[in-house]
Amino acid sequence: MLLIHRRDQQSWASECERLFMGTPMPKRDMQVDDPLEDFQPRQITLDRTAKVVHVAGTGPAVLVMTEMPGISPHVARFSRWVRDAGFTVYMPSLFGRDGAVPKVEEGSAVFQKVCVSAEFRAFAANEQSPAIKWLRALAKLAHGECGGPGVGAIGMCFTGNFALSMMLESSMLAPVLSQPSLPLDNPAGVDSSPEELAAVRQRLDRDDLTVMAYRFQGDRFCTAQRFAAYSEALGDRFIGRVLPDTAANQDTAPFFKHVVASPHSVVTAHLIDEAGQPTIAARDEILAFFASRLRPSTRAP
Repeated sequence: MLLIHRRDQQSWASECERLFMGTPMPKRDMQVDDPLEDFQPRQITLDRTAKVVHVAGTGPAVLVMTEMPGISPHVARFSRWVRDAGFTVYMPSLFGRDGAVPKVEEGSAVFQKVCVSAEFRAFAANEQSPAIKWLRALAKLAHGECGGPGVGAIGMCFTGNFALSMMLESSMLAPVLSQPSLPLDNPAGVDSSPEELAAVRQRLDRDDLTVMAYRFQGDRFCTAQRFAAYSEALGDRFIGRVLPDTAANQDTAPFFKHVVASPHSVVTAHLIDEAGQPTIAARDEILAFFASRLRPSTRAP
């Protein structure tokens, strides 16, 4: 069962209700490549590295970091939910073909390439991926462009831990970890050094912030041991949600059906877009968490 932390329960519940009283987003076919026509593709150079970032919306900035194997129609749908909830979405292209439905052959090729990339540390426990430095710079840029008290971020799967590592950027206020899956070869490992975790914990305590995290109970990439490691390092600043496997969508793209092969993507591929579903409750809680941290008028007490 998905429960809301008691100190945030009332403000988050009211914010969820407000966020979704407007016109619902038109349904799109998740089995067709997404043209991303309602996002502005910007080439942004930071730290001498250029990446395409898809931007949409107005309001405080939220970085949406894609899961493997890239910005799928489901990842784009989640970004549109964030946009329609009153935020400016920055969705960087980190790997894969933007907008593509994840297929087995193409997705597997992306996965293999990224695993040996110098930008990521797929198999190194307690070691930060170099890509995080660029993402911290993007968070700082987004805050400067959008204003407000700070920015939020969500990482998914391969990028799941990145939002936590980005807490060392002072503008980051609302980190969400969705099925953090690195390091791939150590179910109880985390993609941060002990020194980084200690610095993040210090900042969470100093600024009275929390980290939200989500996983399915039977996820073979994001295990109970990993959540336990985060909980041990961050204490009650880490709020972990575990959804039952029965809450996962079974009608997924080939990559998720044959390669991932377990309930995994909480707010994207395995989300069931129907009222009352646990995955929709998770989505609503994440959006309300962003609102509570990034809009002073709706901030949790």
